[in-house]
Amino acid sequence: IDATLATINEVGLHYATISQIAKRAGVSTGIISHYFGDKNGLLEATMRDITSKLQLAILERLKTLAGASAEERLSAIVDANFDETQVHPAVAKAWLDFWASSLHQPGLHRLQKISSRRLFSTLTAEFHKELDKAPARVAGYGLAALIDGLWLRAALSGDPFDPQMIKTITRQFIRQQLASTHS
Repeated sequence: IDATLATINEVGLHYATISQIAKRAGVSTGIISHYFGDKNGLLEATMRDITSKLQLAILERLKTLAGASAEERLSAIVDANFDETQVHPAVAKAWLDFWASSLHQPGLHRLQKISSRRLFSTLTAEFHKELDKAPARVAGYGLAALIDGLWLRAALSGDPFDPQMIKTITRQFIRQQLASTHS
């Protein structure tokens, strides 16, 4: 997995070969082919690892906020999506390649849908603690889109992620959505 990330970071998924990844990992191409099938299988395994780290980052943050407000819990979910495990340059490039490849590879598409649905349902459940079902779904969809958009913009810029800017924008959105219950 680490060798895959390093190779994607260096040459991109399109130009990465099983041979390059195997050499970097210190294993034979046969071992990689045996366990992962092909490059797409290896990318799928890599993305499963990255998405499981994302889930762990979310769960760890939420675990400490059991009695916290929806705003605090939603902010923690946003923070987890911009955790170092997700914004490291090699991981960011893997996410970009994954999103592009998921349009054409059924296994990757399935994994992308699971990841997207998980984020949406987690956000919606938190918003639903203070909003009715329909507004909670709209707010969950909006915050998921905002996370994806900010993440994509930052990843494509080539500049480091700006955590303060991300916090300012997302917290403002969260507060606006939650304020609609009090108006």
